[in-house]
Amino acid sequence: MIIAKKSRIPFNTLFTLAWRNLWRNHRRTLIMLSAITIGVWAMIFMTALMRGMVDDMLLNGIRNLPGEVQIHHPGYRDDPSINNSIATPDEALLKALQGPAVKAWTSRVRVPAVISSERDSRGITLLGVEPAGEVQLSFDLDSIIEGRFLKNSDDTGIVIGAKMAERLETRLGKRIVIMSQDPDNNIADRGFRIVGIYKAKLAGLEEMYVYAGIETVQKLLNLKDQVSEIAVTSDDYRHVESWYPHIKEAAGKELQTQPWYEVDTYMGTMLTMMDGFVLVWVVVIFLALSFGLVNTLVMAVFERIREIGLMQALGMRPSMILYQILIESFFLLVIGLLLGNVLAVVTIIPLQDGIDVSVVAKGMEMMGTSSILYPALQLNDVVLANIVVIVLGLLTSILPAWHAASFNPVEALGKD
Repeated sequence: MIIAKKSRIPFNTLFTLAWRNLWRNHRRTLIMLSAITIGVWAMIFMTALMRGMVDDMLLNGIRNLPGEVQIHHPGYRDDPSINNSIATPDEALLKALQGPAVKAWTSRVRVPAVISSERDSRGITLLGVEPAGEVQLSFDLDSIIEGRFLKNSDDTGIVIGAKMAERLETRLGKRIVIMSQDPDNNIADRGFRIVGIYKAKLAGLEEMYVYAGIETVQKLLNLKDQVSEIAVTSDDYRHVESWYPHIKEAAGKELQTQPWYEVDTYMGTMLTMMDGFVLVWVVVIFLALSFGLVNTLVMAVFERIREIGLMQALGMRPSMILYQILIESFFLLVIGLLLGNVLAVVTIIPLQDGIDVSVVAKGMEMMGTSSILYPALQLNDVVLANIVVIVLGLLTSILPAWHAASFNPVEALGKD
């Protein structure tokens, strides 16, 4: 038998051969495309669900702090008492708070207190707030289910949670008593009328926070113009580092300025862990998928032993055969990626308004998320999934491609 001299084939010809060989066995190709499509869809869809859950957990936590950056007295974090209060912003800090990076800021008086009705008493966190700033920063006016929110800083009414109203067996328009300590450790108390009842995404918050006007609380506690904290937001919790150092410098060394991930280290760890988990999740899913890809390509090679031997006998170099098999894998992966991406987007977009998981609301609340899950489709996650599929797919295709390129043409042509 005469073996032709080995020659180099143009890559456009290799692409044509690979494309035609891919569709010679429609059933095998369609099965593999289905597997890749479903795998890519699962990676992107589940990542969007997990990302949405973690984002909701972080956003709820930031709203509960609330604020992406907080300014306190240096001793407030260790001892959140009324004695560790700070003055309202001076000129330098006020200028920084009015900068373009800051979306909203507000001052608060935040102290532990006791709320009492005719029926019961409960421990709470009393928040003296500036209503306009609080609405911009964290409070959702749509959460008011009865009555209204506070009108101004010296509003004499009070807003409580629905769960708290239930515990105290009270209702809108009834009077309650708030008790706390002033800077001299004397008991300060005052009667308030309930002007609003709110329902939070997390039911536990309804029993924790009670809202009153900041000036009213300052008068109650003899605080003058002192506040417990200054909270700031830019509405982008992932990029706090780009603007918070400017706020910290303006606040000065006498005050403690911290981003949310330092105020709540658990939430900061959750964000870092989630970013790492997305990569692990994508790699694990595709490693499972790669076994099917390798098996399909190996079977395709064994079915074409005589054909590969004939191409070598006609002068095709082993390296060209290796490239041809890899190009076939590339076509499979690209088509599967396109279908998987489209399927994921088509599946996720209708769910942007939220998925009701109230059946497991108690468990979701324990995790710090609400009973409505909002999938978060991020371009970075989609790009990561696509890169992992292409890279790992081509790597797993090297073995069958190398096996095909290593055939002896004489022995291959002799195969039945």
